[in-house]
Amino acid sequence: MTAPTQGPVAAEIEQRLTAALSPARLAVINDSAKHHGHMGDDGSGESHFTVEIESAAFAGQSRLARQRMVNHALGDLLRERVHALAIRATAPGE
Repeated sequence: MTAPTQGPVAAEIEQRLTAALSPARLAVINDSAKHHGHMGDDGSGESHFTVEIESAAFAGQSRLARQRMVNHALGDLLRERVHALAIRATAPGE
């Protein structure tokens, strides 16, 4: 059985984070099915995500600074298409 293809919002998240932060490792996990029927579920199947990202850009940055860097890279996508985003941001070696 093949894995489902990534939806357009998840693909956009991956593209933007790759361009902005050159991650060594990046996983964009769609958590939307866990929130079906809850507030923020827009019915698209792409409203809730977890991002696991490792980037040298995070070295020496606080957890808050790292989250801000991710949020900045995603910009309008967060305001317009994503209801919830969990971020696990690490620097290499952490």
